[in-house]
Amino acid sequence: MDYEMDIEATGPQVTVREAEPYRVDFKLSSVDLSLANALRRTMLAEVPTVAIDIVEVESNTSVLPDEFIAQRLGLVPLNSKNCDQDMEYNRDCTCESWCSRCSVRLTLHARCNQADEVMKVYSRDLMVSGDRANEWVGNPVITDPEGKGPLIAKLIKGQELKLSCIARKGIAKEHAKWAPTAAIGFEYDPHNNLQHTDYWYEEDAKKEWPVSENGKWETPNPPDQPFDFDAQPSIFYMDVESIGNLEPDAIVQQGIYTLQTKLATIMDTLTNPSGAGAQVNGLGGADDDDVALGGGVRSPDAYEPPDIDAGLGGGFTAYGQAANGGNRSAWGGGTAYGTAPYGATDYGGY
Repeated sequence: MDYEMDIEATGPQVTVREAEPYRVDFKLSSVDLSLANALRRTMLAEVPTVAIDIVEVESNTSVLPDEFIAQRLGLVPLNSKNCDQDMEYNRDCTCESWCSRCSVRLTLHARCNQADEVMKVYSRDLMVSGDRANEWVGNPVITDPEGKGPLIAKLIKGQELKLSCIARKGIAKEHAKWAPTAAIGFEYDPHNNLQHTDYWYEEDAKKEWPVSENGKWETPNPPDQPFDFDAQPSIFYMDVESIGNLEPDAIVQQGIYTLQTKLATIMDTLTNPSGAGAQVNGLGGADDDDVALGGGVRSPDAYEPPDIDAGLGGGFTAYGQAANGGNRSAWGGGTAYGTAPYGATDYGGY
């Protein structure tokens, strides 16, 4: 379905050019290149989805080894609707191993009893077992007309495959199996007016490098127009293709939300550096003992030297207490290079 929709705004503007069940094509304008590319990278790698993370094999008499089947199961797309709100990351959950708040359990049991045919095991044979965060999350994504889903294994007579899986929430930055998109098309300046691209050609660059369909939305600069060295791109064409675990509009919205959260964290850290130092790597902030020993407040980034004028001169760093009041490194002893040639360092030692 093709249609055009403009969102009036004083800042960034979006024009949805094409929308399909698993794909959305839109134009993003009045933004900087860095912001548009940050949104693309965030949608690719930091939008949370659900994927199989643990496979417990009870019986496998097929020709495929357990590790191969586990790898194929991890790449099976699972419905991840509202997992960003309804599910917890397993590392943040209070359970011992897994529970309905952070995981989804799926089981698979297939056995071939026919002598004259090969039994094919598909993702449709994965069954959700037990409670889960909502009614959608964890269901195998099946988009083919036959309703089978991706092929997992093939069995002949007497062969059996019985296993259970634990699906968890994650992002593609950890592993590609959590990727929400098959691809994201990204282009700007289709007529190369800014000359950011130097086309290699044999005879004629215009014939060998035809302009993309996005060129219909812009006009090329006249040949005699002087080149503007200060011009910057402000219109970007993005084509987001989902693999079915999330709707394409949800991928875009969650990408924007994730990017906003990351930027807000940076702004909060810059505007309130003392608050950021309240807890460093789970060790907590400075207490009275820290001040008494001369360490002062631990640095939030773990690299700021301690206050050498307070107390003994070495004190606490973010990695622990320096030996001998700061005359040696925090890892126990002098460096392998001996005394520093420039005299005492800012850390109170040599």
